[in-house]
Amino acid sequence: MKINIAEALRKDLAKPSWGREHVALGTNTDPYQRAEGRYRLMPGIIRALADAGTPMSILTKGSLLRRDLPLLAAARESAPVDLALSIAIADDALQQAIEPGTPTTQARLATVTAAVEAGFDVAVFMMPILPFLTDSEEHLDAALARIKAAGASSVTYTALHLRPGVKEWYAQWLHGHRPDLVPRYRELYADGAYAPKEYRRRLAARIKPLIAAHGLERTVEDPNTGSMGSRANARDDEGEWRRTRAYGEEAPAPRAEPLTLF
Repeated sequence: MKINIAEALRKDLAKPSWGREHVALGTNTDPYQRAEGRYRLMPGIIRALADAGTPMSILTKGSLLRRDLPLLAAARESAPVDLALSIAIADDALQQAIEPGTPTTQARLATVTAAVEAGFDVAVFMMPILPFLTDSEEHLDAALARIKAAGASSVTYTALHLRPGVKEWYAQWLHGHRPDLVPRYRELYADGAYAPKEYRRRLAARIKPLIAAHGLERTVEDPNTGSMGSRANARDDEGEWRRTRAYGEEAPAPRAEPLTLF
């Protein structure tokens, strides 16, 4: 635990070389884990970034974000602040089975509402969507209805990516909780860690009309900064990276990685 992170951050932000680039918090590790309740590091980080006029975004599953909403609202006077909640599963029982010990779906939705009431446009990351578990039209419609009711303005989604670490854990979970789905996952992910293009096409065709029907915007995550709402390097409807005028670069094609654990 780097309890001196705020002090170290202020030193870095004070360097003449710092160009006030966007800082994305939560793209790899959630900044509002349980330990944050004890160590209270985020307030110092937020103040340091705000004092340096540095744009920031926060993506979290944690309802502890509500504690810092007044501070984040004040930070917006110095630089842009974007907020997003990770809410992938509308079925509360399934959510707790897959994400034990994390805030419930309802707690996250309440956090969305609190952030909206504090004046933020809040994005929701429906990531990942789980094949055969949360990808049905019924589940997606129910999830989007709850997200809209909470006050969110936009949604970002993507299908499950079984990267190393996730793959091992999820395979074990499937064997223990839904062994009937193991053969279907084995077939779907036979060629690698990414869901096949045809599956992504079907998912896009299913969810895009629902997003529009609920009056939500469909946003993308900038892979370079992690910020919400950027159109840079957007994914197309099949989940592939496409060239954009802003950056003129394409992400490398996914490398095939057969799944042996299933």
